[in-house]
Amino acid sequence: MKVGIIGSGGREHAICQSISNSNKIDEIFCFPGNAGTENIAKNIKIDLENFESIKNYILKKKIDVTIVGPEKPLVDGLVDYLEKFQIKVFGPNKIAAKLEGSKIFTKELCQKYNIPTAKFGIFRSKVSTYEYLKKIKFPIVIKADNLASGKGVYICNNFIEAKIATDEIFDGKFGDAKKILIEEFLKGEEMSFFTIHDGKTFKTFNTAQDHKRVSEGDKGKNTGGMGAYSPSRLINSKLETKIINKIIRPTLKGLADIGSQYKGFLYTGLMIVKDEPFLIEYNVRMGDPECQTILPKLLTNFDKIILACCDGKLNETDIKWSNKKSLCIVVCSEGYPEKFNKNILIENLNKIELANNEFLFHAGTEKKNKRIYAVGGRVLNFVSISEDFSKARNEILKNINKLNWSGGFYRKDIGYKVIK
Repeated sequence: MKVGIIGSGGREHAICQSISNSNKIDEIFCFPGNAGTENIAKNIKIDLENFESIKNYILKKKIDVTIVGPEKPLVDGLVDYLEKFQIKVFGPNKIAAKLEGSKIFTKELCQKYNIPTAKFGIFRSKVSTYEYLKKIKFPIVIKADNLASGKGVYICNNFIEAKIATDEIFDGKFGDAKKILIEEFLKGEEMSFFTIHDGKTFKTFNTAQDHKRVSEGDKGKNTGGMGAYSPSRLINSKLETKIINKIIRPTLKGLADIGSQYKGFLYTGLMIVKDEPFLIEYNVRMGDPECQTILPKLLTNFDKIILACCDGKLNETDIKWSNKKSLCIVVCSEGYPEKFNKNILIENLNKIELANNEFLFHAGTEKKNKRIYAVGGRVLNFVSISEDFSKARNEILKNINKLNWSGGFYRKDIGYKVIK
């Protein structure tokens, strides 16, 4: 079987690695991939906004199934486009992808279907936003309505911080945002809850806790994710039932009512407040770095699960997991999430010798003349599977110390809520 994977991040390398473990895979193509995927797949340099070029290549190479990793092609309708040509593709269609593409779409769906979420207001100009901000109590959360690679979210403790957030969003820091969302600040603990869908049914796909802030102690600016651990310390059968019945099922009904069935990964970002789940946001794909943290624990062949989803037969597939703990630490380029240097040589990668329970997934990397360079903000993902989180983190830190990359930085406290 031939598999195509759309994307170039750590998530896509993890998907590529997991797919390659199957003895049914003949060839993997990554569009465009990175220096890590190059070792197990054929990287194809292609413009991800040129759907016709992607379609032509898939048909030319007779790729059996294509997995869409990142959010933008999903929101832009790549799945809908490929399916017009009878191409088997894993991911939600354009309507369903609005769950991530527009935070306001999701909030209005929550309102209509009584899905628990933070109270909110929608604003379309700086002036109306300023007027509202002068009247409210802080802290609050301000979000750009459009895609922002996980960075368009601000927790504001006063009017000055809120004004800066408003200005940055409306001035185009995260693209052409026409609207802004202001939410009440929920006091609780975050959890990432994953499900996988075939359009008719769904199954849970593990849990994690991401670490979004750039600095230790969860301080500093929001990032795409500095690390994660799995499973979440909060999950239990009672909470899982609440999440499914109060949030997942009503969301699927809401989509069905507007003519859309959900297929692909659904990442439910939650705030757990006194054992009650509140929806923070949806992502319409696997999280990054949660994907890198979760997939190494999967015991069922990943290609079998993907094909079952594409064929509407997920109910016939049993998804099995290792019961061990997993932890991931992301190494980033200096300066991230603000301005950072690119094309920085990463030395000492050859000194990293991974044990069977250890993984290294590339993200913003590129191979040039047999040498590997950092070309993105998040660069490498070190993962360890262990009986306990403390041991996993210590093993990762040893490998990062061996890397000894002067151009990068990382958080040493990933998993601090589960490690004494």
